Amino acid sequence: MTRARTLVPPVLLGLVVGALVLSGIRPHDRLTWLLETVWVIVGVPVVLLVWRRFPLSTLLCCLLAVHALILIIGGHWTYARVPLGDWVRDALDLSRNPYDRLGHFVQGFVPAILVREILVRRSPLRGSRWLAPLVVCACLAFSAIFEMIEWWSSVAGGSAADDFLGTQGDVWDTQWDMFLALVGAVTSLLLLSRWHDRQLPVGTPVRPAPAVPVP
Repeated sequence: MTRARTLVPPVLLGLVVGALVLSGIRPHDRLTWLLETVWVIVGVPVVLLVWRRFPLSTLLCCLLAVHALILIIGGHWTYARVPLGDWVRDALDLSRNPYDRLGHFVQGFVPAILVREILVRRSPLRGSRWLAPLVVCACLAFSAIFEMIEWWSSVAGGSAADDFLGTQGDVWDTQWDMFLALVGAVTSLLLLSRWHDRQLPVGTPVRPAPAVPVP
């Protein structure tokens, strides 16, 4: 095990947990902060619980940390009010804060490698031409579930959920969100698949397909 492999995961864990704690100090809206960061609050313990049986690749650890920080920042300020997004909006003369668009692109970009790692290491799909399409489908399914969560939040919370929705007046916001997740997933697979393969265990067991009984 390399030194980087040993040091990177705990450093990233400390960074994410520290950022999460700081983001919880006087966020713009406490409910929005909780809804945006719940993935981090739940995800970190899950990764720690399964680490001995399923340690993640260094690439995936870095991507998950970046995704967590994007969620944490969006939770603290709300996606429509992130200062960096305001600066980009003003610099490029955009009609809206684009931080939400970044968040949904990453919602496809990072889960693509997570799903890919699980499928490669726990299914017979390593090297299969079906691997990439199934990864993209899984990312789109996750994006659709997230949009339904936003819909349910809107129905339950009414105007109180506006900061969580972050539509900024765009009637096509849901479609844009899912499209950007699709673009993120495809981009991730095109750019990172070979790098990801080099980090995965060479001897990853491939489960044989179940035998078909012959009459």
